[in-house]
Formats: sequence, C-alpha cells, structure tokens
Amino acid sequence: MATAFARTLQHLEPRRSRRAVAAVATAVSVAAAWGVWAVTAHITVYEVSDRARLEVDHAPHPVDAPISGTVVESRMQLGQEVSAGDALLRLDADAEQLSVREQREKSMALDAELTALRAQASSVERARDEGARAARALLDETRERIREAEAPAGYAQQELERLERLRVQLLISEHDFELGRADALRTQASAESVRLSLVRIEQEQVARDRDRAASLDQIRGQIARLEGERRGSQEALLRLRVEADRHVVRASASGRLGDAAALRPGAVVQAGQRLALIVPDGAIVAIAQFSPSAASGRIRRGQRARVRLDGFPWAQYGTVEATVAQVANEVRDGTVRVELAVAAGSNARIALEHGLTGSVEIAVERVTPLTLLLRTAGALQTATAVLDKGGN
Repeated sequence: MATAFARTLQHLEPRRSRRAVAAVATAVSVAAAWGVWAVTAHITVYEVSDRARLEVDHAPHPVDAPISGTVVESRMQLGQEVSAGDALLRLDADAEQLSVREQREKSMALDAELTALRAQASSVERARDEGARAARALLDETRERIREAEAPAGYAQQELERLERLRVQLLISEHDFELGRADALRTQASAESVRLSLVRIEQEQVARDRDRAASLDQIRGQIARLEGERRGSQEALLRLRVEADRHVVRASASGRLGDAAALRPGAVVQAGQRLALIVPDGAIVAIAQFSPSAASGRIRRGQRARVRLDGFPWAQYGTVEATVAQVANEVRDGTVRVELAVAAGSNARIALEHGLTGSVEIAVERVTPLTLLLRTAGALQTATAVLDKGGN
C-alpha cells in the first residue's frame, strides 16, 4: 500500500513543477509588461476646479439705487434688452419737482426784473446822452449870445470914454454924460448877465449829469446783484434737476438684464441696493478658480481644457472644449483666477449662456505612470513626515 502511494506521488511531481514554472513565467511576463508600460506609456494629468462659470468677455454692469426712495414705476424684466440711458426705475420725486418749479419761477421773476432794470438803465443812459447834447447846444447858444452882447458892451465902453474926454473939455453937459454912462453900464450888465447864464447852465448840466450818473450806478448795482442771484438760482435749479434726475434709475450700458429685482409701485429701495445686472453682448468665456498649488507654474496660456456644465450632465450632453487664455499672477481670496476661451461650436447640443456653472479640467502635462507613482510615494512620505512632526 505504501509502495503504491509513493509511485503516485512520483507520478504527480513533474506536473507540479511545470505548473510552478508556468506561474512564475506568467508573473514575470506581467511584471515585465507592466514595467514597460510604466516607463513608456504617457498619461495626461489634469488640474480640476469645481468653481467655474461661464461669463461674457465684457464685465457685467451692476445697476444700484443711487438714493433711497419709494418706487413709482418699474420697467425691469428679467432677460429684457436695454440700451444705455434707458429708464429702468422711477422713484418718487414730488418734493424735488416742486423745488425745481419753485426755483424755475424764481429764476423767471429775476429775469423779468433784470429786463426792467436794463430797460431803465438804457433809458437813463439815453436821457443822459440827450441831456448832454441839449446842454452843449444851449451852451453854444449862450456863447453866441455872449459874443453878441460883448460887441455893444465894447462899443458902449468906447463911447463912455469919448464922453469922458468931451466932459473934461466941457463940450457936453453933465446930463448927456450921465445918459451915456448909464447906457454903457446897462450894456455891460447885459453882457455880464449872459456870461453868468453860461456859468449857471454849465453848473446845472454838471449837477444833472452827476444825478443821472448816480442813478445809473444805482441801477447797475441792482442789476449786478440780481444777476448774481440769477446765477445762484440757475445753479440751484441745475442742482435740483440733477437731484430729481437721480430718482430715475437708468441703464449704464447696453445689453440684457441678467438679473432684475421684482419691485412694484410702493416698494422702498435703499441707497446702494442692487437692482439689476446688465450683461453686455460679447463672446462667452469660462472663469475658474484654482488653488495656488494647482495653478502656479502649472497652468499656462494655450493649454487645452474641457468644461462640464452642471445644467448639462456630461454623460448625456458631453463637454465643451476650451483653451487657457489668461492666468492671474496674484492670489485673491485664496484662489487663482483662470480665464479660458470657450470654443462655441465644439458642442452644438449645449447653448452657452452667461451664468452657467460647472467644472473645468485643464490638461497640464503628459507623464509616465512610473512618474505618477513616484510622485504619489513622495507626497505620501511628505505627508507622513508632516504628521510625525506635528505629533512630536
């Protein structure tokens, strides 16, 4: 019995050896194939961000309430196309409009008063000019009268001197001499009266001109004061109009309302409150936020990427091709901003719109599996060393 069992073992021994050799050969072949693959194959490495959204290449324009007030009329509708300057919302501005009308009426009253004063000043100037011309004419006439009176006075003086010589020679009577002297004195008095009239006319003209000049200066002073008040009124009116216009919220740019607050008449808005967001026309780009370790030195312009949108499951709709366009050089809020140019025609099944969210995968390099294995081992070793250091 023992002899038969020993023969059976001897018969099975070669089969076991062949199986072991085959297993070792298979293992060596698999290891060799894996080694060749790990050294020669190349795998694309992606950096992934779950914080991505589509935006237009021009920054959206927010529409904020410039002041606090009560809504009178709202023309904002989500998706509405607007042009720069269009009235989107009107706030109650009755008090400002009343102030504008009051200031306008005041300005009109000042204009009327200024018109009357300018007419009065013009009338005084004309009267002054006419008075000066009349005075010059009267003075010329008086001077002519003086010349006319001086001729008889001169003759009468000569006659009186002749009568005095005759009187000394006793050739005329005393009575004739007295008559001649009286006539000479009368003629001289008449000439002196005319000369005094000239002086009086000149003095009266100077007084009238001085009075009219004073009256004109007073009127001009009133005109200057009213003009100052009118300028102040015009500036106040302009300021009130600007203040009243602030009660009308207008579109700051052309585009589409990507967001609009639902406001009905009677609603109250606060200064600085966000009312709407205008999305301008433009090309669609993808904006993604990456950690500094993932982006710095690894993400560069021209790298290819793909965008997966939350509203369009990639298993059904696929992805959208993109290319890295810009990479921020500074960290903001702990992340690095990366802007990607989206290939609009890469996926006709997806309608690209501003505001769609999703994720971005950027192909940063192609490496061998062995390189990835070594990097993973190095990262695990570093993490272990940090944990050990923290534990100590």
